Amino acid sequence: MKTGTKVVTIISVVAVLVLAGWFWFTYYFVFAEGVKAGELNRFTYKGYIFKTYEGKIIQAGYNSENAKGTIQSNEFDFSVESEEVADKLMKSTGKTVELHYKEYKGALPWRGMQKFVVDSIISVSQNDMPLNVPIF
Repeated sequence: MKTGTKVVTIISVVAVLVLAGWFWFTYYFVFAEGVKAGELNRFTYKGYIFKTYEGKIIQAGYNSENAKGTIQSNEFDFSVESEEVADKLMKSTGKTVELHYKEYKGALPWRGMQKFVVDSIISVSQNDMPLNVPIF
């Protein structure tokens, strides 16, 4: 083999390995794990080519940065891979849920639209306030 061919082969192999490492780190390396709790606002099964389960929980809290003591809500958008977890969440809309999730650096179309992927449900509890009571 000629020297030029060896150099091109080595550079190509290194480039493929670096690209594969970047792809694995971005889409398969679990960056963080955690638990989020809040009211399950919506849970859907959607997509054009890859149908995925997507949900949103609303987390109530206090805003301490802009105006002291004001109430704000934070939204947590997530995807679900497991059909078993998705079936339980489909029946829990409007309830307070506690979810365990994994965070990736990027989203894959067949895994979901979000980089947060819920893998288990820790708890589901009924909200105490009836829906037809006005809040003043």
